Amino acid sequence: MAAANKVFAARLAGLVVLGPDGESIGRVRDVVITVRIGRQQPRVLGLVIELFTRKRIFVPMLRVTAIEPSSVTLTTGNVSLRRFTQRPGEVLALAQVLDSRVRVDDPELAELHGVDTVVVDLGIELTRSRDWVVSKVAVRGHRGRLGRRTAIHIVEWQHVQGLTHSDLSMPGQGVSALLMQYEGMRPADVANAMRELPDKRRHELALALDDERLADVVQELPSDDQTDLLMHLEVERAADILEAMDPDDAADLLGELPETEAESLLQLMDPQDSEPVRRLLEHSPDTAGGLMTPEPVVLTASTTVAEALARARNEDVTPALASMIFVVRPPTATPTGRYLGCVHLQKLLREPPASLVGGLLDTGLPRLAADDSLAAVTRYFASYNLVCGPVVDDENHLIGAVTVDDVLDHLLPEDWREEEIDG
Repeated sequence: MAAANKVFAARLAGLVVLGPDGESIGRVRDVVITVRIGRQQPRVLGLVIELFTRKRIFVPMLRVTAIEPSSVTLTTGNVSLRRFTQRPGEVLALAQVLDSRVRVDDPELAELHGVDTVVVDLGIELTRSRDWVVSKVAVRGHRGRLGRRTAIHIVEWQHVQGLTHSDLSMPGQGVSALLMQYEGMRPADVANAMRELPDKRRHELALALDDERLADVVQELPSDDQTDLLMHLEVERAADILEAMDPDDAADLLGELPETEAESLLQLMDPQDSEPVRRLLEHSPDTAGGLMTPEPVVLTASTTVAEALARARNEDVTPALASMIFVVRPPTATPTGRYLGCVHLQKLLREPPASLVGGLLDTGLPRLAADDSLAAVTRYFASYNLVCGPVVDDENHLIGAVTVDDVLDHLLPEDWREEEIDG
């Protein structure tokens, strides 16, 4: 199949990037351009490629030998693994230009004059000098009956106003293209991608995401990025995000804020959500009480195996928490009634559905205390080959559970989320 010398930038997103021998290198995530003075066509500098290690690198367009419908082929498989960092003067076509509001002065498209118009795509093409430039802009006007979308028009770059550096830095540009690009991605991958965006675009994306999705993403960001993002939200929205986060992650985030600001956010939260967070904040972050989640799977002894498995299958329960069912006397909300023991998920899978969990208890497994140190918790998991363990108070009430991912978060260096694996 002949390689294309004209293509729309949005069509490149997600395409596989191949080396000269057909080996897969990664996928295209964005197109880097430079907007020139006046109405000169912007030059396409290169592509942002996401490796299979989730690291994003830059590949110059001079290294691109072919663009096909399903892949992009490079002239060499040896590429720089240096992490992509956007430089002054560079613009990300998909992250910054798409959805931008522009003005069209093409005399052949009079119906677009004075219409609120947005960029849908950028057409790039290969010139005789072997440079790639932006030659076309696909736009759509908002003016339509009953709010219907209007037709897409292809306009020459010279007839579009509003895509200078100063225009692109103005607030209020849309992010629908980014939302579509991140749809279906894991929260950790979205968090990694957000960290590559300019500050303005990152904050706009945070405003566009719904509370549950943003909460999941914030939990995967480094602590500095978490606090920065939270502080750029309206205080009521910030409280909503904290309510949607796991209590232990919310407590970790609030622990990074000044005490007065943290207390203000706690007061804005629903008491049902803020109470477990307040209890976690009472413990040192490097103890079992500070590491634990106050919302493990807790049941009474009269619960059937079928009901217990149904709780474990809940998609909101992490695999680590689902590995162990905790059995207590009522109430089952932490702090619970007297802790009776636990039932391992594998045990539940081997028993008849009608059996009661009270007859399957593991009462010999040691419990963690809230003031147990991180080192003691680590030895606990290593000694008993567990991924989840109960935390009880002095009166034998279950107050939470520590999972192995909580431990790993604190054992790894503070900046582990910022470090990249070079493969």
